[in-house]
Amino acid sequence: MTQSNGIRVAVSTVILTLRRSENGEAVLALPLVLRTREPFADQWALPGGWLTAAESAVDAAARTLAETAGLSPSYLEQLYAFGAVDRSPTRVVSIVYWALLRSDDVDAQSAAHLASGRAPENVRWFDADDLPPLAFDHNQIVEYALWRLRNKVGYSRVAHGFLPSEFTLADLREAYEAILGRHLDPANFRRQVEAAGNLLPTDRFRTGSHRPARLYRYNTDVELADRGPLGSDETSPR
Repeated sequence: MTQSNGIRVAVSTVILTLRRSENGEAVLALPLVLRTREPFADQWALPGGWLTAAESAVDAAARTLAETAGLSPSYLEQLYAFGAVDRSPTRVVSIVYWALLRSDDVDAQSAAHLASGRAPENVRWFDADDLPPLAFDHNQIVEYALWRLRNKVGYSRVAHGFLPSEFTLADLREAYEAILGRHLDPANFRRQVEAAGNLLPTDRFRTGSHRPARLYRYNTDVELADRGPLGSDETSPR
């Protein structure tokens, strides 16, 4: 545990994915952990734990996320440091990371965690817009993460974090709708994304009960995330 002058440093993670609601729509979801001790015993909280003296903040976030939820995102981005004086009964500053995961990656990693015999029973997935009262200031943290996501979707390719390498325009629109919380006109959406020039059409199609839909991929000449001058060692788990 890292502690200085009575101030302890913790890490937490907000992991978002797309899941199907009961009516079949894609919704944002995230894993929460039921606390087993005070403070806030028997309340849900974000995955996390203490930062030790032997690891970086991002490594601590990756470790605690793997231990609690069995998830290992390829990239963790620092969201914010939450340090309000009254956020915990003792003085705690939390460095919060976030990441987006495809639902099939979540299912595969969660299944492997369960099969390992080390998966705790106090982890559950919740719709991001329908959360119970969380421990500490974690409701505020999730609200901030959703605000960041909805702002980034307007100028970045952040929705790609929910999608496979090849996808239809309907897949992409569905991701945008889940992020923004509203329906988008399909024709207008197609015009906007094609005008942006970030998508490359492939020669493959998805077939099914409807007419074949062309598969697209993102132009890999543009980076998904700008990691800046710190480099990958400071921004992603090893």
